[in-house]
Amino acid sequence: MALNIRVEEGRSLTKTLVLEGRIDNESADEFDRQVEAVLGTPVKVVVFDLAKLEYITSAGLRTIFRAQKVMHARSGKAALLDPQPAVQKVLDIVKVAELGSVFRDVRELDAYLDAMQKKVTEGE
Repeated sequence: MALNIRVEEGRSLTKTLVLEGRIDNESADEFDRQVEAVLGTPVKVVVFDLAKLEYITSAGLRTIFRAQKVMHARSGKAALLDPQPAVQKVLDIVKVAELGSVFRDVRELDAYLDAMQKKVTEGE
């Protein structure tokens, strides 16, 4: 199965990349281009929805590492949502996910984003 990528905008300054299929040698360049386009916007939170991602190569992991680095430099966040067991195992092995950046479901992610937003508004 090829990789399908859909970019969704929900909350302010948040973009979600919904990934379906496989990030392999054939699809890694397109994944990288899509992430680069998202990072080129004034986004503060990038969410990778992995619920329908079946497979990821080192090239895909490299792109996620880069997104985490860019978002950290912006005082933002790159979050991984609902990785499937095969993908979660790869993430665990290479420790690509920062502590606290993998969420089981949208409700858990929303609670985190609400808390982040509250922290920012109370700090102003």
